[in-house]
Amino acid sequence: MSAKKPAEPSVESIARSERKRLAAEEGMRALADVERQAIEVRKNMARLREVREAKEAADEALRIALPPPKKRSRKPAR
Repeated sequence: MSAKKPAEPSVESIARSERKRLAAEEGMRALADVERQAIEVRKNMARLREVREAKEAADEALRIALPPPKKRSRKPAR
């Protein structure tokens, strides 16, 4: 009742194992690519945050250096 395994793998089993190996390699490359892109995005976000914070600091310094705007008085309606 038990079937004896052949000594040599069949063509189908070789092809199946090759497809699995190629899929695993492609998956590893895809994960590495996603991780590389995530690192690039985080670096860009940090750069943009620094630029924004520098601009906000410069705007605040300018606001402090300039005199406050004069309030306009409204003329009464006729």
